[in-house]
Amino acid sequence: MKRSRTAALYAALTIGLAAVAGPFLWTLLGSFKTDAEIRRDPPTFLPVRWITGNYSALFERMDVARVTANSVIVAVIVVAANLLFCSLVAYALTKLDFAGRRFVFGLVLLQMMVPGIVLLIPQFVTVASLNLADTYAGIVLPGLVTPLGVFMMRQFMGEIPDELVHAARVDGSGEFRIFFQIVMPLCKPVLATLGLITFMGSWNGFIWPAVVAQHQEMYTLPVALASLSSRETVHYGLLLAGVIVVITPVLLLFVSLQRYFVQGVATAGLK
Repeated sequence: MKRSRTAALYAALTIGLAAVAGPFLWTLLGSFKTDAEIRRDPPTFLPVRWITGNYSALFERMDVARVTANSVIVAVIVVAANLLFCSLVAYALTKLDFAGRRFVFGLVLLQMMVPGIVLLIPQFVTVASLNLADTYAGIVLPGLVTPLGVFMMRQFMGEIPDELVHAARVDGSGEFRIFFQIVMPLCKPVLATLGLITFMGSWNGFIWPAVVAQHQEMYTLPVALASLSSRETVHYGLLLAGVIVVITPVLLLFVSLQRYFVQGVATAGLK
């Protein structure tokens, strides 16, 4: 009985692994195929003839260095702003006693239920009225603070003993000193988790940068990649190579922060 349960568990894990890793492996291997081989019926898993022309064509047709720099600038600003502003809001909601605290947190929860696409037009009108369209500021402005980030930080900070904060106040420490020197060092796991989630959302974001960026000089990686295809022609090998270029930094970041990510998700979810 025990062996059968173990076998069933491993079978389920294998199926789950195939479902998760299968599309990535197909994309990776497809980036080394010709368009004719990708469209072949029945399809082939391994390339019949390995080619690197898709990657060389990608770097020829797209200013990879420029769009990568744009994506890095946007992602770094959005991540840094989220870690700071979401933490400040969460600190106020958990460690400061003020009227309307529950109401403010209710607004945060309400905002989490609103689809982001619903806010696309109001956000663009705001950015355009501020003359921030086609600028870094316009791209990053809606993502400087997120309801999910506030919720995660609030859940984690809520478990930090209030006595620790009160003792620091008795010793004469101000709120900012308590925040930066006592509370923030205790929040490393959830900060790593929030940073990774925010980075992934910003790095892979397409709709908002495509709306705000009106010239190719401001394109991010996903927007530049989408511009390579047209209604008449779709180069599948080129697009698959571009997808690998886009997702590689995210994978490397996730691997390096995996331990903190799992710990942060577990603690933020349970508390």
